[in-house]
Amino acid sequence: MNVWFVTGTDTDAGKTLVTSGLLYTARQQQLSTLGLKPIASGSQATPEGLQNSDALALQHQSVPPVDYATVNPIAFAPAIAPHLAALEAGQPLEISTIVSLLRETLSQTPRDITLIEGAGGWRVPLNEQEDFADLAMALELPVILVVGLKLGCLNHARLTAEAIRADGLVLAGWAGSVVDPAFAADTARFEANIAHLNAKLAAPCLGIIPHLEAPNAATAAPCLSLEPL
Repeated sequence: MNVWFVTGTDTDAGKTLVTSGLLYTARQQQLSTLGLKPIASGSQATPEGLQNSDALALQHQSVPPVDYATVNPIAFAPAIAPHLAALEAGQPLEISTIVSLLRETLSQTPRDITLIEGAGGWRVPLNEQEDFADLAMALELPVILVVGLKLGCLNHARLTAEAIRADGLVLAGWAGSVVDPAFAADTARFEANIAHLNAKLAAPCLGIIPHLEAPNAATAAPCLSLEPL
């Protein structure tokens, strides 16, 4: 299976931008694609039920088309940690249930490239005992790390990469997304930071997305590459 799990150094690190951009790139290469966000907080009420903007972005880049529930089977309204949103909704989350859903989707919807996006970072909890790392581990997936490029990202990125490997998974690659324009303002310093990440993460860089005026899959895609995968 050409399936990867996408995690980030933090909330708003740019996971959806990178994930949708990679899917867009695959589509330009005439590959079939599927983007999944199994659990999403911060969803809006629609006539079709709760829907999340990140999940909608992944659905839009999934070809052949799939329905929303395939991309995001579990949605919560509050923009809070998923385990808290689940408790408030009276729908406690369990890895076994989520893994079963994903395995069924993967078996019924085979694609050239499938990306499964987590929520927040590697250790975001799903319940008192399990977190998103356990989901990737249960599926034995290689991991793509999205680094939100800002002050402090070197530490966050290295710790996350260490945690991924300590959990027995492969860090297949990483991508950077400039979330703070000031961090990239000094070119020499910015390039030094990127060089440090390349050296210490010891995984292929899939691309660096600058701070974009209109961030979306189409504008991010030219900065990304699937080749290292």
